[in-house]
Amino acid sequence: MQRPPRGGRHPARRLALQTLFEIDFNRADPRETHDRGAFRAGLTEEAAAFAWDLVAGVLAHRKELDAEIAALAPEFPIDQMARIDRNILRIALYELRVSGDAPAAVIIDEAVELARMFGSEASPKFVNGVLATAVGEQSGREERERGRQGSAGTT
Repeated sequence: MQRPPRGGRHPARRLALQTLFEIDFNRADPRETHDRGAFRAGLTEEAAAFAWDLVAGVLAHRKELDAEIAALAPEFPIDQMARIDRNILRIALYELRVSGDAPAAVIIDEAVELARMFGSEASPKFVNGVLATAVGEQSGREERERGRQGSAGTT
């Protein structure tokens, strides 16, 4: 019996994480790894496309994402960080900084859930802390920018 296709962003994020982990672990071909995972998970075309967008986006912006992770968690060197945690953070920061098509709270909740599913006991708290710091810093920058624009308009 064939199961119905699975849709939604949660299964897509899970596939993106699994794909990025496999690429990180054994240098697998990104597209082949994604397509195999999407088939096995029975994802809808829409969910598989969203997962691929995340994978391709993270790969395209990996250097910037890793630099931001390093700045947000300086006590955890990026090359020594657990692969799962590192890839969860890459996906979430990509969504927060680049794609921006979901609210920050949803992105953080999804990342923490992935950390619960695949990470260590400490992963959810770590992921939540790093992402909360990232969102707080972004909000602070936006407020300062609005303040500068407001004061520039009054002179």
